Amino acid sequence: MSKTYNLVLIAISAALITVCSWISIPLGPVPFTLQTMAILAILMSIGGARGTVAIAVYLLMGLVGLPVFAGFKGGPSAFIGPTGGFLIGFIIAGLVYFMLEKLIFSRLKSDYKHRILWGVLNSLAFEIVLYTVGVIWFIVVYGRQTGPIGLAAVIGMCVVPFIIPDIVKLVIAVMIGERAGKLVRK
Repeated sequence: MSKTYNLVLIAISAALITVCSWISIPLGPVPFTLQTMAILAILMSIGGARGTVAIAVYLLMGLVGLPVFAGFKGGPSAFIGPTGGFLIGFIIAGLVYFMLEKLIFSRLKSDYKHRILWGVLNSLAFEIVLYTVGVIWFIVVYGRQTGPIGLAAVIGMCVVPFIIPDIVKLVIAVMIGERAGKLVRK
């Protein structure tokens, strides 16, 4: 594939993540968005390497102040707030996705069932890494700003309300990723 083709895929993917982050419903300190669905579908569609670069481009756009995050926010303050760990978690989870793809997926590409199984398992790993980084970050930053907060309280605010929606988004992302991946790899 040409460099131009890869750059176009990455740019479109970063734009898609942005649009999906703008679809936001406030649910306490962490908003419900469609950006995790977009990221998972992108990782499955264009692969872990290009997908992780697209995540990095998205995060860099936000870091320099473009309003690409939920609530049309941007700038360094988005990263240092209590939910900044989820933003940082995107890139870490993307790297984990890419590593698992290289180590395991190359052996499971053979048929549709294996690709779907791979998509679900790797997406679950992505979510676990994302939740872990986000929760740890939230505990530290929120604790510094308002006083100590327990793990159970943070899980109640940052994980529990999102489990079912994230499962639905994961399933949709796997379906989109499988179909779009066929088009991208042609």
